[in-house]
Amino acid sequence: MADLIAGAKQEGELTIIAVPHDWCRYADIIDSFKAKYPFLKLNELDPDAGSGDEIEAIKANKDNKGPQNPDVIDVGLSFGPSSKAEGLIQPYKVSTWDSIPEGQKDAEGYWYGNYYGVLSFEINADLVPNPPADWPDLLKPEYANMVALDDDPRSSNMSMQSVFASGLSASGGDPDKAAEAGLSFFAELNKSGNLVPAGGNAATLAQGTTPIVLRWDYLALGDRDTLNGNPPVTIVVPKTGIVAGVYVSAINAYAPHPNAAKLWMEHLYSDESQLKWLEGYCHPIRFADLVKNNKVPQALLDKLPPAEAYEKALFPSLEVQGKAKEIITGKWAEVVGANIE
Repeated sequence: MADLIAGAKQEGELTIIAVPHDWCRYADIIDSFKAKYPFLKLNELDPDAGSGDEIEAIKANKDNKGPQNPDVIDVGLSFGPSSKAEGLIQPYKVSTWDSIPEGQKDAEGYWYGNYYGVLSFEINADLVPNPPADWPDLLKPEYANMVALDDDPRSSNMSMQSVFASGLSASGGDPDKAAEAGLSFFAELNKSGNLVPAGGNAATLAQGTTPIVLRWDYLALGDRDTLNGNPPVTIVVPKTGIVAGVYVSAINAYAPHPNAAKLWMEHLYSDESQLKWLEGYCHPIRFADLVKNNKVPQALLDKLPPAEAYEKALFPSLEVQGKAKEIITGKWAEVVGANIE
């Protein structure tokens, strides 16, 4: 750390990209980084950039040593391996490396998961006093015209993953059979009249149009805070078919400020920042390790679904995700026949 700090002092700056202050409590993480390293000028590029935009920023600024070239990126899982293959990122293993799960990091340190969410049921408790506990429950007659995806699974990754998760449950946990099983499940859900042909969100949940919405847990937990009891919101992580979606961090291979970039990584993967992500309802990649070592305050755990609900979460490989997407988007019209608008 002493060498990193000395090198970063010489560099004097750090450039980050796609880090909105209202996402996962990033504002607090940025403020604490500034307080910890006041000698660094922090440049913030396009907070609302998508993963593809971040990669393009690296490509466009390979020879640029100014603040238009991002030192670090925060991207969707698939962009980690692809960026490594293109030579766009460089390896660095943070000091807490061993507590990052094996399947959620590149063995050579080119990229590593930072936070994730799992698919959950966001429920209007006024209209659904008896909430479903697992995917098969959604087929019960009591949930007629209540269950909603956030959008059409042919265009929404969250909805596509919801179909995959339901199939993971129906197939007994077999990821290779989950896509087909998920399509069959949603065909039955649609035929029974339980599937609402409209995209669900906090507003439609509150209005009662979509009393049960299939949603990433961190979005659902954020909605719960926003709605503030009007109506009361229940969030359920299903007992089976628990699917996680991961974002990853990496350092630009052409980073103008490589030492400052490594300091940023050390900051992100510290207990302090990992817990800040959790306060923003984004499960930090080191969550299991933090819980195991009693580092998560009880008051924070009380605001979340039970920790054990996440222990069986599946982090689908890129290959599995790609195959599932192809099957679900290709066969949705034929098998399910529902248009979600």
